[in-house]
Amino acid sequence: MAAATVESVPPRGAHETDVIIVGAGPCGLFAVFELGLLGAKAHLIDILDKPGGQAAELYPEKPILDIPAIKSITGEQLTRQLLDQIEPFGAKFHMNEMAVSLDKAPDGKWTIATDLGTTITAPVIVIAAGGGSFQPKKPPIPGVDDFEGRSVFYAVREREAFRDKTIVIAGGGDSALDWTLNLQPIAKSVTLVHRRPDFRAAPDSVEKMHALANQQKIDFQVAQIKGLKGDNGQIIAVSVESDKDGAHDIPCDTLLAFYGLTMKLGPIAEFGLNLTENRIEVDTEKFETSVPGIFCIGDMAWYPGKLKLILSGFHEAALMSHGAFHYVFPDKKLKFQHTTSAKDLQAQVGG
Repeated sequence: MAAATVESVPPRGAHETDVIIVGAGPCGLFAVFELGLLGAKAHLIDILDKPGGQAAELYPEKPILDIPAIKSITGEQLTRQLLDQIEPFGAKFHMNEMAVSLDKAPDGKWTIATDLGTTITAPVIVIAAGGGSFQPKKPPIPGVDDFEGRSVFYAVREREAFRDKTIVIAGGGDSALDWTLNLQPIAKSVTLVHRRPDFRAAPDSVEKMHALANQQKIDFQVAQIKGLKGDNGQIIAVSVESDKDGAHDIPCDTLLAFYGLTMKLGPIAEFGLNLTENRIEVDTEKFETSVPGIFCIGDMAWYPGKLKLILSGFHEAALMSHGAFHYVFPDKKLKFQHTTSAKDLQAQVGG
């Protein structure tokens, strides 16, 4: 997506940093910049497979009109430019991971664990998770719960896990097309199923998919999934119905269902923070929550007069960084500098 390098960290490691940012949307990305100006390093956790949050996932090509001094910019363009802006600060990204637990060590630092076994420890946590974490929409298939996590999946966490599998991919968006293209070289076979011949994905991906189908390297069927066959969590076939072939089964051992995403507060609700209307209460001086050392910015933050705007989140990130500084560097005095006149900051960010 972006010209800047995104340093994605493999799962299951143990890490230490200055600040853990939960959410890699625009506000989380800009927080890296504001923290970086003060010398603080950050790791970011996001359940999506790439940075950008709602802006990149829900409206990558939709114009955003209220970013100051920018007449119009898409979610994808904004993400790319934010990544370029924060590149000098060396942020580490833990993508395709969800923060599931929070613990406090005797020294006062926090440790967040993810669903893939990664642990990150830092004196400061910043929740910048937008309206919550993206959760996959389950397909309306009877009995699908019995196969989830064993042979039915809603995301690809590790590509190699699907090597030599007989895969049915369901969906018509970018995720379905991207994984059709990416898994075809390593899978035993790939069948793409979509309920209509038109797609919501990038035209280039659709063109490449049709090319593979014409070469008989994948199978593409316009059909609706009606059921699953199998036992003990393992599917052996997907039952579909189409205008062309009627009701029939597609033999497979794996179903990847990409039916879109929905927003939920998720495990953050269990972090012990004061909530108002499913959002996290913060002060308006530092955007700190009811728990010292944990901050919240962006759409997830609640305070009187809050506006759910990206530009508001940018303002919140700036004030948050000053509050976080005192936890990261308790023995240092914060020296506020303007980037327009601070030569060291200009050199650092390439200005």
